[in-house]
Amino acid sequence: MSHGLEVHSDGTASFVSARFDAWHRLGKIRPGLLTAEQALEDAYLSGWNVRKIGGVHAYELSESGVTRTRIDSDEFFTVRTNPKTGMTERLGTVGKVYEPVQNEEHCELLNLLVDESGAHFETAGSLHGGKRVFVTLKLPKSISIAGADDIDLYLAGLNSHDGSSGFRFNVSPTRIVCANTQHMAIANAVSHYTVRHTSGAKAKIGEARQALGMVWDYAEAFEREAEKLINETLTLGAFERICQHKDLWGPLEPNPTVRTRNSHNRRMNALRNLFENADTQANIRNTRWAGVQAIGEYLDHYAPAKDAAVRAHRVLTSSDIARKKQKAYELLLAA
Repeated sequence: MSHGLEVHSDGTASFVSARFDAWHRLGKIRPGLLTAEQALEDAYLSGWNVRKIGGVHAYELSESGVTRTRIDSDEFFTVRTNPKTGMTERLGTVGKVYEPVQNEEHCELLNLLVDESGAHFETAGSLHGGKRVFVTLKLPKSISIAGADDIDLYLAGLNSHDGSSGFRFNVSPTRIVCANTQHMAIANAVSHYTVRHTSGAKAKIGEARQALGMVWDYAEAFEREAEKLINETLTLGAFERICQHKDLWGPLEPNPTVRTRNSHNRRMNALRNLFENADTQANIRNTRWAGVQAIGEYLDHYAPAKDAAVRAHRVLTSSDIARKKQKAYELLLAA
């Protein structure tokens, strides 16, 4: 499954979201704000008791019977108690210094951030059979751009129980609802802090609040850049030239086919209309920020797609869309 969420044998999914349904339509939707306890309960993240067991062994059959041989004393299995069945399940292979960070500890730190900053829990879930877990908070300060637009920032706690990564805190405009959006959040992160799974991990996690002071530095820097874009005018001609930059869609090549010409014209007409007439640009019309928004809106909602489900999946998973949005932002900021 492209969403990567853990779906149990009874059909329930390890995912919860505050207020909004996700594209995959799985898990539980809470009408109000989420607490840490609700996130753990509704996403079936409680009581896993992630732990290390034994070392890695091999078994050989001989005339005298089965011989158990320890292969590597520095390798261990991580296992959990399945929240639905109560059975012990293997999650991964780790080294001897690896120390699990429980899902309850995961939320405990984020709960401190809620208390300190006024953030609230947005989503939580389990991916790939419990190997990875995410919890997302919406930060309390939206970035106000000349009073005309708001950009929400999310703080995500990303943990692995299979030894594949450390415990990572991520600041991104991406609200994580599945494996694909987790990848997007990591790729688009502008601030992050990673803690290794060692005996000192808990103490280092306690230092994360100070390290994540970068969140506000980023918000202020991003706001300054966006203020610049919103306070500078952009003509339609200049907007069209940005759209036809070689790193976006490029210009119409000489002697194009009828199909290529028609596709180019439809795209340019849609982009022009979004820039000049869309209600979403009403407060920022004819500015460089309107150019950023028009290109993003086209990529998310107007670029050709077979149906709405295909479009939603493409927006969530396409690295090309993320690249085009970033490039448009850079071109309009530099121009």
